[in-house]
Amino acid sequence: MDYNATTPLEPEVIQAVSEALWDAWGNPSSNYEAGVKAKAIINRSRQNVARMVGGKAEDIVFTSGGTEANNLVLHTALEHFRKNCRAAGEGHVNGSNDLPHIITSNVEHDSIKLAAEHLQVDGKADVTFVPVSKVTACVDVEDIIDAVRPNTCLISVMLANNETGVVMPVQELCEKVKMLNKLQERIRILLHSDAAQALGKIPVDVQELGVDFLTIVGHKFYGPRIGALYVNGLGTGTPLYPMLFGGGQERNFRPGTENTPMIAGLGKVFASVICFLSQDVFKDKIHFNSHYPSSDVLPNTCNVSILGPALQGWRVLSSCRRLLASVGAACHSASGNRPSHVLLSCGVPSEVAANALRLSVGRGTTKADVDTVVEDLRETVQLLEKMN
Repeated sequence: MDYNATTPLEPEVIQAVSEALWDAWGNPSSNYEAGVKAKAIINRSRQNVARMVGGKAEDIVFTSGGTEANNLVLHTALEHFRKNCRAAGEGHVNGSNDLPHIITSNVEHDSIKLAAEHLQVDGKADVTFVPVSKVTACVDVEDIIDAVRPNTCLISVMLANNETGVVMPVQELCEKVKMLNKLQERIRILLHSDAAQALGKIPVDVQELGVDFLTIVGHKFYGPRIGALYVNGLGTGTPLYPMLFGGGQERNFRPGTENTPMIAGLGKVFASVICFLSQDVFKDKIHFNSHYPSSDVLPNTCNVSILGPALQGWRVLSSCRRLLASVGAACHSASGNRPSHVLLSCGVPSEVAANALRLSVGRGTTKADVDTVVEDLRETVQLLEKMN
């Protein structure tokens, strides 16, 4: 019971790593078969990682792990401050000739905490460690905002704490800081969240959160010990300054020959997590028609509606490639495409009942089958919504 420290590799991840070691051993920058295979694997993994967090593939940079990603963000914040000072031509920003100022919480992972302390001790930055509430164990957004100075260039707050499991109000914080960035003629405050403990456990969407940077770690959710950094509008919308210089890999943001097998494993585990977090796949479009207070439900039966004007149950099922299910009792199939009278009698609104799918599993149903169904439904819903 120590899965917050690390997790075992999923069997399909081990297989992906092994296959890459055998078949994609070439340098991804080479143009012969093994190199081309390696490059294709990296590109596919980048797409899977981006999809998992709701971002774009071009905004993902692979790193050795979360520690490197976090340090890269801190390094970028300092360079961001210096370059803005230089551009102002005065050596200071908005009347301040202070050092760059960083705000974080007092419960961050050591890869943020110790790195920030080191910058402070070395006289390279001022750092404010905002204490979390002793009542909620959560950082208060207003306490963060109150700590902002004219020279603040970065706010870094983890998405979920690794010891308490408390989820921090990162979305609310980002909304408040973006208002500050718009209202004041000041250096832009960059927003970072370390999502190492949250990914794979709760839905994480960078667009909803509003972060500029998100730290991604593989080994916390059944993947290999490698990481990535999401950067919103990498190189155009949000700056990223490399700590290393070399062969130009990762578009010069993180040079060094890519670790293809580990990247393959990370891409594979992200693909499986996408299926596992089915609620994240459909976000708030899900309505369970079989959940009633104080009522027990058969463990194999799920009646669910995917909400939307073009997502009637019969339409979804007729468009699915793999899923075989029904919209209600088979003996009532002659009733056509009308909502189930059973659901209507149970108080389900007509427009919700019209979208109902009755999913029931049996002894032969496997977890892989469920994952396949979720992915099939996701693709079908996307297709139908585009057609509507």
